[in-house]
Amino acid sequence: MNYYAVRLPVLDEEKSKVHRQEHLSYLESLAEKGNIFTYGRFTDGTGGLVIYKAANLEEATSLAKNDPYVVTGARDCVVNEWAMNIEVLSK
Repeated sequence: MNYYAVRLPVLDEEKSKVHRQEHLSYLESLAEKGNIFTYGRFTDGTGGLVIYKAANLEEATSLAKNDPYVVTGARDCVVNEWAMNIEVLSK
C-alpha cells in the first residue's frame, strides 16, 4: 500500500456544512477497511486533508472522488502520492 495526500479545498461552505456527516461517515467506513491513515480539517477553515492508503494513484483518486464532499460539489480534491518520512517519527 502507498500513501496519498488528498487536499479538500472548500468550494461551497454551505454544502460543506450540509454534507459534513456524510463525509465523516464515508471516511469512517474507509478507515474500517484500512484505506485511511489519518484525516483532519485546516484550522483556517479553507478545507481539510485526508491521507489515504491505496494500491495506486487511480485507486486513491477514485476513493477521493467518491467522498460525498466531492460528489456534491462542496469540495474539490487534489491527490498527490505522499512519501512518509518514518525516520523523523522515530527520533
